[in-house]
Amino acid sequence: MNVFQLRDRLIADYSSYIGSFIQIHDQRMRELVEMELAAGLLWPDPLIQLNPSFEPGRRVDQLVDEDVLHRECRRAFRINKDAGEGLPLRLHAHQEQAVRVARSGVNYVVTTGTGSGKSLTYVLPAVDHVLRNGPGRGIQAIVVYPMNALANSQLGELKKFLGQGYPDGRGPVSFERYTGQESDEDKQRIMANPPDILLTNYVMLELILTRPDERRTLVQAAQGLRFLVLDELHTYRGRQGADVAMLVRRVRDALSAHDLQCVGTSATLAGPGTLQEQQAKVAEVASLLFGTEVRPENVIGETLRRATPERSFSDADFLRDLTDRVWDAGRHPPTDYHGFVNDPLSIWIESTFGIQADAQTGRLVRAEPRSITGENGAAAALADLTGAEEQRCIEAIQEGLLAGYTCDPNPDTGFPVFAFRLHQFISRG
Repeated sequence: MNVFQLRDRLIADYSSYIGSFIQIHDQRMRELVEMELAAGLLWPDPLIQLNPSFEPGRRVDQLVDEDVLHRECRRAFRINKDAGEGLPLRLHAHQEQAVRVARSGVNYVVTTGTGSGKSLTYVLPAVDHVLRNGPGRGIQAIVVYPMNALANSQLGELKKFLGQGYPDGRGPVSFERYTGQESDEDKQRIMANPPDILLTNYVMLELILTRPDERRTLVQAAQGLRFLVLDELHTYRGRQGADVAMLVRRVRDALSAHDLQCVGTSATLAGPGTLQEQQAKVAEVASLLFGTEVRPENVIGETLRRATPERSFSDADFLRDLTDRVWDAGRHPPTDYHGFVNDPLSIWIESTFGIQADAQTGRLVRAEPRSITGENGAAAALADLTGAEEQRCIEAIQEGLLAGYTCDPNPDTGFPVFAFRLHQFISRG
């Protein structure tokens, strides 16, 4: 699927829909309105951002060998299990760091962006604890999501790791979703046989603490709870944040969770100050929410690395290669991994849409989302750099982005070279 063509079709359909409501008799007014709509008044140019590459960590098998993870994790956490035994799962550096911090028993927060595998930073430690403590001993971990869609997505991930590869799809660690979407029959089944890991939302967790049936079953099964996870921590602010903070305290009291380990996940660190100052601020907010200390050094951020070689746009040799690449309309992105990542256009795309060096520290951070088209778009910048026509630059950029999905994947991770997101904002008519 070509997402750029899909976007254009959606906007064309929406434009036609909006236009059907606009009947302006005055010619000058009609021309002005049509000009503004054509300029993107209600649907500005989409923004593009690459999901960056991450510094690799150890494989799950290696952490099992170190006794950081239970031996059963070697079997459960593998990729491509639908094709057989699967392959060992290699973690990102921040995922490995989170697993090691979790093993020490302290509270921690993972602040990494979209596509960084945040869920594994708490699923792996929770599963490891259940395996070491013994499954079937009641609810040992509760994961709280701000939206049911996130809980539904995570349920699928757990099925992939803790279901696939086991007889009847039932692994050694049980899990259930309890969010209000379930039928009465499913709720009764879950209450009769509480899982090791419970996925829910903060509204339902409040109801679990207050409704008689759940208090007799789920609350009783969760006594001595070990893990409490708040996913998407940044969504809890203002009055809602205060409500969730009080809920966490009631959970600790109602479940006699004296050794409760609190885990939070959030978006990439943002805001003024150095990395250490940002970590301190996140730790302060998380401590307020959890009602227990989160130390700044246990706020785990992402460590990025380039997929392509680093080249300067002022390098005459690179600029010549990039210019030749863009001007040659008959030259398409390589399909092999090493050829693709060394393509001058791929290097430029990653530097523009993916990763940039922080001006103060030199640390690699995610690039701000940027449009391809428009006066300040990336195509105009590429045209200025190479002297090529802007339309040719648009075509080259789009082709390069799409080729990141179709070329050979990264041989170390199995992931596509470039995974990008297209953000389209649409205003009401």
